[in-house]
This record gives sequence, C-alpha cells and structure tokens, in this order.
Amino acid sequence: MSDVKWIKITVNIFDDEKILLIESLPDADSIIVIWFKLLCLAGKQNNHGVFMLNDSIPYTDEMLATIFRRKVTTVKMALETFERFGMIARIDGAVTIPNWGKHQSLDQLENRQSYMREYMRSYRQKQKNLTCKVNSEANSKVNVSSLEGEEDKSKRENKNINYQLIADMYNELCSSFPKITKLSDRRKKTIRARMNQGYTIEDFKRLFESAEASSFLKGGNGRDWSASFDWLIQDGNMAKVLDGNYKGRKESAKDEQQSESSIRLWD
Repeated sequence: MSDVKWIKITVNIFDDEKILLIESLPDADSIIVIWFKLLCLAGKQNNHGVFMLNDSIPYTDEMLATIFRRKVTTVKMALETFERFGMIARIDGAVTIPNWGKHQSLDQLENRQSYMREYMRSYRQKQKNLTCKVNSEANSKVNVSSLEGEEDKSKRENKNINYQLIADMYNELCSSFPKITKLSDRRKKTIRARMNQGYTIEDFKRLFESAEASSFLKGGNGRDWSASFDWLIQDGNMAKVLDGNYKGRKESAKDEQQSESSIRLWD
C-alpha cells in the first residue's frame, strides 16, 4: 500500500457520543490521548487498521504501553473501553480498528493515485501518437474525415475518465443520499462534460463533501425535496454547491424544483 502521512479526524469528534461517554470516565484525558496515539500508529503502519509487528506478531497491551509511553494498566483500561464501545475489535489476538480504510478514505486515495498514474500514461501515449501522426501526415495522401476524428477523440476522452471512481466517491461521501448502482451513458456524458470544463477529481470530492454537509440539499428545506447524484453533477448546480451557496441554507426549495423540472424537459 502507499505511504500515509496523515489521518483524517472530523472537527466534531468531541461531539461524538462515544467520546462524550469516555469524557465522563475517570482518567478520561489519558484514555483519549491513547485513542489518538492508536489512530496515529494505525496510519503509520498503514495495515488496514490491524496492529501487527513485522506483519506477524500482534501487538500486546504491554507492547502498546511501551510505544505509547503509558502505564500498562492505563493502556489496558483504555483498550477495554474502546472494545466495549466498538471502537476496536480483537481478532485472533490482534487489536484492530473496524472499517479503518473506509473511515480514512484510504481506498479512495489509492484509487485516485491509480487513476492519476493511468491518466499520465495515457497522456504521454497521446502525445507520442500526436507526434507520429504529424510526421506521417506529411508523407501521406490519406484524408480522415472530421467525423471520424471526433469519434476517436470522444473515445479517448471517455477512456481517460475514471467514471467508477467518481461514482464510488459519491456513494462513500454522500451517505445520506440514495446510492447509485449504474453509470448510464447519460451520466458518463455529464461527467465528461464537467471534466472537459476543467473540473477535477478533487472538485467532485469537494462537491460530494459539501452536499453531505448541507441539510438543505438532504431535504431540510420544508418542501420534501432533496438533491440527487444527477442533480449535483449538472453544470450550474455543481458550481453553486462548490461556491458554498447551500452551506447553512434553509429557505424554500422552489428554485431547485424548477431546476429539476428543466432537467427533465431535455432528458
């Protein structure tokens, strides 16, 4: 797996009910410090949240106490608390953090890095093909129609876009919205149009994060309306969400309903 230099922690972690319960316990500060040390160790090891030494020896309570520079009794108490709250689990004697990769979005990070590697390989090949084409056209009398050229261009653009990565990011980040199970040709065409406008994978990630953070887009607008994947990736809607127009917004959803109506007219 790729090296991980950071871990993701939400800003409202201390509003989490598990952390609130821990704060009511004796030695709460020590327990919370151990939790953060555990998270950092999981990120440093980057072993899917499984704590192993040399990939073969499970970390014991005593080993963790040494690494964390804490008393064994404190570490044991903290681990028992985490296990009781479902924050860790012990599998075959090894301490694990359930769903570590999902919560840290490491799968998305790897997918994105893989996508960028594939994109750069394709881009370099495209440059090479373009050079060869220029040289061959100088000595060739064969004429290629503009229609065939546009079809080839469309195929190359379609190949370079990781549509599934964008769909997976939506399903992962927009957990309050209906999941999408199929990438239709129309959805691919819309995604391709946004990419051709200059939007990046990172922009789509910010789009989905902003949508999930907006109570208005999730139906908190008094009109029983909520956004969808198809609505979010439309040109004007994507721009407005990224501009922060729906952050903390609570007014009527009339404009959004009209926007969806306009989409249905030309679909």
